[in-house]
Amino acid sequence: MFTPKLDDAPFSYGVGKAVCVGRNYAAHAAELNNPIPEQPLLFIKPADAVVPLQDTVEIPSDQGAVHYELEIALLIGERIRKATPEQALAAVAGVGVALDLTLREVQSGLKAKAHPWERAKAFDGSCPVSDFVAASRVQDWANLGLSLDINEQSRQDGNSANMLFPIPQLLAEMSHCFSLNPGDIVLTGTPEGVGQLQDGDRLKACLNRDWVVSQATVKTL
Repeated sequence: MFTPKLDDAPFSYGVGKAVCVGRNYAAHAAELNNPIPEQPLLFIKPADAVVPLQDTVEIPSDQGAVHYELEIALLIGERIRKATPEQALAAVAGVGVALDLTLREVQSGLKAKAHPWERAKAFDGSCPVSDFVAASRVQDWANLGLSLDINEQSRQDGNSANMLFPIPQLLAEMSHCFSLNPGDIVLTGTPEGVGQLQDGDRLKACLNRDWVVSQATVKTL
């Protein structure tokens, strides 16, 4: 089981599930011609989806286009269930970045049939995550920057200020649907600029420019 790092030390718990939200940035919803949701659009990736965002990011070669979606990631440190926004935020141990890898053609086919998205979103290795820094470093949860460069070209550059559902509200909503446990990771949505990964792409993902910096090369399997 993969164990995330918090402030360069192994976290006390192995990683659990990854709880994700779709369409949490209006500009991203628009670029995919999706309607803006009235409530958070939630889905889960299992523990086997979570891998380190470093050195190599492996993607399948036989299921069509694999799209990157960079997101602010939250490492849960305490169990929460049916929490208030304040209680939910207090349970966050660390913050980093993650890629929500998506089999876009598979997802489009599933959406056309009104089927769940797991085949497109929850496959093994579909959630590469960075190391985490302590949540205590965050002074303003509505002002966290994230950026992704591919082959030294900027592809995504966003800020939590543009989230439709801010982080405290989002965490509380999640905790009313299912318990969040130590080692769980919450992905908070992606800004505009998503696109297809190619074999050999060099990735640089950052939180607040230099709080977290992860670099990896894409490898097609």
